[in-house]
Amino acid sequence: MPQRNGLIVMLRLIGLVRPLIFYMVLAVTLGVAGHLCAVGITIAGGYGLLAVFAEGAEAPLHFIAALMVVMAILRGLLRYGEQLCNHFLAFKLLALIRDRVFRALRRLCPAKLEGRDRGDLIAMITSDIELLEVFYAHTISPIAIAALFCGAMIVYIGSFYWLLGLLAVCAYGIVGVVIPLVASRISAGEGTRLRVQSGALSSFVLESLRGLSELLQYGQGDARLAEMQRRTAALSEVEAEQKLHASTNQAVTNTVIMLSDLAMLGVSAWLYLQGALTFDGVLLATLAMFSSFGPCVALANLGSTLQNTFAAGNRVLDILEEEPVVEEISGCAPVYFDGAEVRNLSFSYGDEEILTNVSCCIPEGQIVGIVGKSGSGKSTLLKLLMRFWQAPAESIRISDRDIASINTNNLRAMESYVTQETHLFHDSIAANLRIAKADATDEELVAACRKAAVHDFIMTLPQGYDTRVGELGDTLSGGERQRLGLARAFLHDAPLMLLDEPTSNLDNLNEAVILRALAEERTCRTVVLVSHRASTMRIADTVYSVESGRLS
Repeated sequence: MPQRNGLIVMLRLIGLVRPLIFYMVLAVTLGVAGHLCAVGITIAGGYGLLAVFAEGAEAPLHFIAALMVVMAILRGLLRYGEQLCNHFLAFKLLALIRDRVFRALRRLCPAKLEGRDRGDLIAMITSDIELLEVFYAHTISPIAIAALFCGAMIVYIGSFYWLLGLLAVCAYGIVGVVIPLVASRISAGEGTRLRVQSGALSSFVLESLRGLSELLQYGQGDARLAEMQRRTAALSEVEAEQKLHASTNQAVTNTVIMLSDLAMLGVSAWLYLQGALTFDGVLLATLAMFSSFGPCVALANLGSTLQNTFAAGNRVLDILEEEPVVEEISGCAPVYFDGAEVRNLSFSYGDEEILTNVSCCIPEGQIVGIVGKSGSGKSTLLKLLMRFWQAPAESIRISDRDIASINTNNLRAMESYVTQETHLFHDSIAANLRIAKADATDEELVAACRKAAVHDFIMTLPQGYDTRVGELGDTLSGGERQRLGLARAFLHDAPLMLLDEPTSNLDNLNEAVILRALAEERTCRTVVLVSHRASTMRIADTVYSVESGRLS
């Protein structure tokens, strides 16, 4: 996707605030009031000095002292309220963004996510989204607060003399606008580089953990560690550049503030000598300027950090705005499975043609076998039957209806899909099985596992069906995971079962048990059985052979 500029990213992210606009307005209101109280304390101190040293002071000293105490208390309460609103808003929106990102990934899966760097996705879902909290809690509100507060201070300072108001405009403009823009321009690209390298490092670490056994076996641990250290060092260099720019930015900001304060003092003193300004004006205008840079400093410090935020926002918006290959279908009349047919199906991944003019019939209540070498297009055909990829119009019909006109939920209910690599979540075996049917009873779990020849194995485990599966399913063998995947399919109880090499990791005995179970199920379900083993096809009613994307 094309890279968005910072303003576009900011506006898109701000758009997400609309459901919680009340809290945003409240946070800005409390923030402006809080900063006015903080400056008001200093200005009230100036009035106190006038009350002590100047004759004819209008306000009594005890009243000024009481007012300063009240404003000090209000400042604390208003600041607390502002932070409370900002963080409530930030966390609510982060939860909203996570939900939207997960929904977007679900829409994009699997077509748009196949081959994508999973470590990078993990970095985006975790650190990138967390970084947006800085934007919502410490960027949106500060910008609005600074604009309103500085406007009020310009009016107040300008009330003593217009030239002082103009000086305040220049000072606030340089600190709150010019410096952040220049800092952002200087550090342009650093945020993106940091996010990309951070995602790449996360992916590298994840990959290293997955293949740790192989690295140890072949003595590549030191080489892998050296590469990890090199990538970490490269990431640290980018972080060091950002910190250097941030320090430089802070030094320049402080210098400009001091020069602005001196300029206000000098100009007001000159106006006093010219008789254009009273001593009251010199004191109060100078004190107001001295104490009013807080919101502008917050903006100045955003210059370098915003690059990280914009980079993270870009990556999140890319996911949210990416169009799926296959759209979710809804609103169509429901369909009940009574057979499927593939008619003259041709399909390509980009420029690579996988299937060419494929046709086959999948009658209800039969087992249809598909054999062929690896890479011949067998798995792709099953993915098209699942509508994970978009098939050409009228090339796949289910229950005599084009697959593209069947509600997605309806299609998923009619089909069970078992791949060679069954994914198991870091949870109990029972919970992993209930992914296929959330309200399944214990009896249904046992029945499904018996059909998949895995019940006896489960009962040998210390806690049976309550035994927790290790992360990534590493506590189980490939054959055991495969059988649990089959059990899921049996539990789902869909009328059409799509099996992609379901017995590739099984021994002959367990394969025979599963094939017998499938044969017995043909009375209540249709099975499409994909395998490169000719022996697996002995239960099939019809067998198609795939060679170079063609069925025969």
